[in-house]
Amino acid sequence: MTGIGVEAGAQAARSRALAVLRVRGRALGAAVLPAAAEVVLLAGAATGHLVGPGWDAARWAVGALAVLVLLATAGIALVVARARPAMTPTVPVTEESAPDLYRMVRDLAERLEVPAPSAIALTPDCDSWLEDRSHAAHGPPARPGPGDAEVPGERRRPRRVPVTPVLVIGSPFLWWMRVGELRAVIAPVVAGTGPSAHPDIAAARRFVRGLDATLAVAATPRRGPLARGACALLGRVARLLLGACREHAAQMERGVAAAAAERARTVDYGLRIVAQEQVGLAYAGWDRLLTRVALPAWRMGRWPSRLDAGVVAALTELSRRDRLAEGFTSRLGERPACDLLEEPGSVDEATSLLAARLFHGGPAGPRADWAPVDWQAYPEEVVDRTWRADAARLHRVLDSLGTRPVRHTAGPTLARILDHLTEPADPVGPAAAAPGTALVPAHADPDSCPGPTAAVDPDEDDGPAEDDDPGTERSALLAAGLSAEVAREENAVPRGATAAGQGPPSTLWDGGALPLVPLQPPRTARELLTDHVTAMVCCAAVDTAGAVPALDWLDGPSLLLHGERAADLTPRVLSLIEEGDPGPLREWLAAAGIRPEKPIRLV
Repeated sequence: MTGIGVEAGAQAARSRALAVLRVRGRALGAAVLPAAAEVVLLAGAATGHLVGPGWDAARWAVGALAVLVLLATAGIALVVARARPAMTPTVPVTEESAPDLYRMVRDLAERLEVPAPSAIALTPDCDSWLEDRSHAAHGPPARPGPGDAEVPGERRRPRRVPVTPVLVIGSPFLWWMRVGELRAVIAPVVAGTGPSAHPDIAAARRFVRGLDATLAVAATPRRGPLARGACALLGRVARLLLGACREHAAQMERGVAAAAAERARTVDYGLRIVAQEQVGLAYAGWDRLLTRVALPAWRMGRWPSRLDAGVVAALTELSRRDRLAEGFTSRLGERPACDLLEEPGSVDEATSLLAARLFHGGPAGPRADWAPVDWQAYPEEVVDRTWRADAARLHRVLDSLGTRPVRHTAGPTLARILDHLTEPADPVGPAAAAPGTALVPAHADPDSCPGPTAAVDPDEDDGPAEDDDPGTERSALLAAGLSAEVAREENAVPRGATAAGQGPPSTLWDGGALPLVPLQPPRTARELLTDHVTAMVCCAAVDTAGAVPALDWLDGPSLLLHGERAADLTPRVLSLIEEGDPGPLREWLAAAGIRPEKPIRLV
């Protein structure tokens, strides 16, 4: 039954590939119709049948149309054949750096009776696929076979064979999965090289990829009306052909996937069921690691250099918290798949840097502080510095709003933030100040209050606020100032350059648009304010109560108070921001021994 299923899927894929090629054939047939009509008219004139002034004018008109159509067809065909499809940024793995991995893949391909992938690459994502990178090439010259004898006096024409696609493996799989689990997971992927080697399927894929790349070429801004007109025609033809073959191409890929999955059923089928559970677990841990741990470091210009090793720690912690550690104890004693690499550390560093570029757009600019960071130094180099940088930005915005520091202090304090965000009980105060005046703490000396300022004019914008519920007026004003400050800092840093000031390779970054795959949308004004106030509280805890910054593998930066993680801080900060009520936060500070009136150290 397995052989029947494989053959049925392959036959369906081949029939759909022929349908795609028929679309190409019809397009070429339509392009040569004017030329064919011109040939008929010329033949009629040569035989004396189609003569006369009308037929002469028709010959000239059809001939001019045929020349224009043929020239346009040749240009479009050249662009389709030469356009380079978008290539997924990956980290190449040479056979010298991973001989055991290549050996395992070749053994797997031999068992599946399919061609082995031409190369292996890693992606900083939880996915695996085959990627054809031959573009318009048809492969290297084939070696002479036993029946290919030399003929004296005849020039040998080298035969071309299709190049097998590249096997792209998700790097988290290599570090979290065992060797047997990885083999079971990539078996259906490797099995896809069989249908890929079929000439009709390979030709159909080249045609579709060429059309897709042509659309990107046509969308490139051009100067001059002639160039814009040519791009418009190019894009219209490419969209028309893609629309005609889209359904056939999708059905072809479904047939290829069905045939590959059916063929791989004979290889490690029982282990694959267990391995699929690890795929879901790896995806969950990888997502948490990127958004909670890596993203804070990227935002401050640092990139963790061992993300794949970190996902192992994150997944181990996740299994422990979910009471799954007992079930994973036995598998952790088996050989991890990263042992198939000669130098796992260097590969991990390369994929970690690629993840920073893909998901955040860094390294950004010739900044000296953009550098790799080890997990041991993460709390000190990332967590503490991020808190103090946010605290410094918060006080700068307060200074720009005209808010004066608390009396009898020689530096920035948490009390200044608490007093500024506290909603006054009486209607006469900062919340009821006249439009255009600065907001000043209720305890400040009236004689020392600054005069009117033009920093914020409520009459300039009557539209809706950025958040549905901005909280108090004080928090809304401070959040708007923080958003503007963060935007200015980000705009001042050039994007898409390495730490050495050089741009990234053009082969990986099409057009330099970074990040290619942003993890999260930009933070809202309220989220920025919450993060900054929380950072100020953490700085005060470190400087006045002996707390220490720490790293939680699943939740990112955390604060350790008396050896325990402070997990109940955010609700109290939100109560201050949204309601102007400092009571819950002050109670928490008093219970933790944090003194808000004491100055803290900023960057």
